[in-house]
Amino acid sequence: MSAEYATFGLAPAIRAGGVLPGGDYQVHRDFVDFVVDGRPLLFQLSDLDAVSPLASDIPPAIFTAQVHSLLLEADAPLEGGRYVIYGCPECEDLSCGAVTAVIEKDGDDFVWRDFAWQTRERADLELNGYHGIGPFRFRGDAYRSALTSLLDSPAAPRHRVLLIGSRVAVLARLAAALRTIGIGAEIAYDATDVPAEELRGYGAVAFGRAVGEPRRAAVREAFARAGAEVAWVDGLAPIVPLLVAQIEDALDRTPVERRRLTELTAVGDTAELEVTSTCRVQVTAYRQDRLHRVHVHEAFDDVLAAGRHRIALDPRATKGESFVVARTTGGALVAAVTH
Repeated sequence: MSAEYATFGLAPAIRAGGVLPGGDYQVHRDFVDFVVDGRPLLFQLSDLDAVSPLASDIPPAIFTAQVHSLLLEADAPLEGGRYVIYGCPECEDLSCGAVTAVIEKDGDDFVWRDFAWQTRERADLELNGYHGIGPFRFRGDAYRSALTSLLDSPAAPRHRVLLIGSRVAVLARLAAALRTIGIGAEIAYDATDVPAEELRGYGAVAFGRAVGEPRRAAVREAFARAGAEVAWVDGLAPIVPLLVAQIEDALDRTPVERRRLTELTAVGDTAELEVTSTCRVQVTAYRQDRLHRVHVHEAFDDVLAAGRHRIALDPRATKGESFVVARTTGGALVAAVTH
């Protein structure tokens, strides 16, 4: 086992929710990711849709128990001293698959070793081991300090969005979609009579295209008076999956250097994007015709290596006013197609 030390840290992360092209929903999850040597550990696992056991939407008692477990203050939940490092974002069933590792103490140090993909009570390291990851040796004081800090001030992301617009039917469908993926949403004409305490509970405000500047200014002023800092979203078009992706991006407070998808532009029949680590990327084009019918085109769905990439778009999918959504498990970006 290597005697070299790795640095251990924690950082907020998300598993982006959304309305997928086929009509399925992907649940939004906020969690605390492990940062090893300055880089999210999840990024080293390539195309993996998973979250750590330190998720913000689990009951406080369970969250606390997970922290104590990682500190080895409780028995290992799996055979061989193994702990779940990343699990299924939709459920907690081991049969869905999980990344596990042995966590042990060596003197005052904590060691994570023998990473594996596990679907049964016993891990098969020869068949399913992550042979290029770890072992990691962490200094005990830094390791304990990072984890115990979560007990003092657990993350409390604001999953609520205030929707302001003129097309009630679109707002209702958008609110329903957001609630389905785990984001609270309320509809209002403005924010004039909303108590300041309630305004401070929102993470974003989304305006429909028909909302005029005087009403937008009044809403911004109400939030400013309440001392509420929110992300402002200008809805690109009355297309629910597109608006959901815009709101997901607005709620994502992950620093740019710790995101997988960092840039998206679309010109004519080409989209250009940048990813920071190997991951699966889905690119979808949306447009609304003159009869207000929504057309959806799945342009790309595959694993990309780190770097800049050009994705061809069907010219029929981008004629007129159209938009592109790029999605990874860790976030979504939206761009209007320019011609």
